[in-house]
Amino acid sequence: MRYPISIQTFATIRNGNYVYVDKTDLVYRLAQEHVCFLSRPRRFGKSLLISTLDAYFSGRRELFRGLKMEALEDKWDVYPVFRIDFAKGRFDVAGELEKVLEEYVSSWEAIYGKSDIYTTLSSRFQYVLEQAAARTGHQAVILIDEYDKPLLDVLEEDLENVNRSILKDFYGTFKAADASLRFVLLTGVTKFSQITVFSGFNQPNDISMDSRYDAICGITEDELYSVFGEVISEMANKFDYTVDEMKSLLKKQYDGYHFSEALLDIYNPFSIINAFDKLKLDNYWYKSGTPTYLVKLLEGHHVNMQKLTSRPYESQYFVDYRADAENPLAMLYQSGYLTIKGYDKHYGEYTLDYPNVEVRKGFVALMANSYLKKDESEAAYWIVNLDRMLRCGELDEVRDAFTAFLASIPYEANKDERAKDFETHFQYTFYIIFRLLSCYTTLIEKQNSKGRADVIIESDNDIYIFEFKLDGSAEEALKQIEDKQYALPYLNDSRILHKIGVNISSESRTVDGWLEAK
Repeated sequence: MRYPISIQTFATIRNGNYVYVDKTDLVYRLAQEHVCFLSRPRRFGKSLLISTLDAYFSGRRELFRGLKMEALEDKWDVYPVFRIDFAKGRFDVAGELEKVLEEYVSSWEAIYGKSDIYTTLSSRFQYVLEQAAARTGHQAVILIDEYDKPLLDVLEEDLENVNRSILKDFYGTFKAADASLRFVLLTGVTKFSQITVFSGFNQPNDISMDSRYDAICGITEDELYSVFGEVISEMANKFDYTVDEMKSLLKKQYDGYHFSEALLDIYNPFSIINAFDKLKLDNYWYKSGTPTYLVKLLEGHHVNMQKLTSRPYESQYFVDYRADAENPLAMLYQSGYLTIKGYDKHYGEYTLDYPNVEVRKGFVALMANSYLKKDESEAAYWIVNLDRMLRCGELDEVRDAFTAFLASIPYEANKDERAKDFETHFQYTFYIIFRLLSCYTTLIEKQNSKGRADVIIESDNDIYIFEFKLDGSAEEALKQIEDKQYALPYLNDSRILHKIGVNISSESRTVDGWLEAK
């Protein structure tokens, strides 16, 4: 089986005999719409979708033989297709956006004609669309990939307003040339509708949360098992797992995306294809790069994921990016670092969280880099060693590891504006540490009638109940574990139970008291 690693062209996949998960029934349904917008995380198959629509509207019937589309379409009309790919450009340089648009419009004018009457990019584009429809007898099709990149490249910079104004004017062509248009699709990561990018034309039909199109990008569980059953068995044999165990590991690592209230499970296509090609579980999507705009967002905000994921939201709070509000939730959701995990139909509210282990592990490591000034590899190495110590019951080593790690956080990180309230800094630091640790060890917060322990970690042989105090005492922390009966749910558990009280000093900014119940 040939895997289309980094191949985003439908014709190349079909002609090259690469594996293809048939989405053409959804492509056909989408093609019956008029003007649409689709938001999906990066490397989720948006470019392949654009390429498939290009092949369909170009009448390339031979590419669809044996696919669902073959039974749905019988006309195969050829439409003039205008395709724009912003993914290839760098738009943090003044004038680059106009240059790219000029190149596209000029190339189309060479095919359909140019009029000296029209001099602006938008009016010239409108003339080309009208001429294309008149000459071919078919309305035009416009496909725009990564429409938002000219804005994301310059987010929160002066050039953002310039690029936004250029795009608003250019996209306004769609309204003026509506009679000449058969179909328009804009894809991207982020929906910028609230900051007027789309206000130059009628609002597109946003299908990003339309349950009919949940599976148009990504891979469903049914598709995974039916198309990739053979390689799943091969991986299971390689790692000495049963097939069901292998499926469970793949699900935890790469599944978990939901794009509507239907909660249809969607696997990350980039990661799963790479895993099958290399017969290895790894963090392929995260390692493929962190968007610059997300790094800037982390540097500018104290992003407390625990608070963001602990309450329900109406969709308006995470669907649209608003430049005039500090709303990391929307950017994190649209970028794929959070996804829908629940829906309350009575209140019309959604709950969000990390989609899977790959994303949680990578993103929390990124937070460690941003907030604790720790290199991602350094933080990951420390966490893996800490996990080993916990699994071996080496509590003295765990204590020393915590003490050294906290003490090694650079001075400038502790003196950061976000750390002036040391209690908040202390809480957030431990939140990051234990979120990282939860990627390897089962970490839970169990609540009883008297309260909730700070941290409970479970391994195969041990259970650890931690209570942390700031400028108190380890004895006080340990007493709270006993008084609140945090160990009560584990009285009949055969594993070894450890109750540990820890005190952190705001002066030394590290552990200065550690006591385990005997």
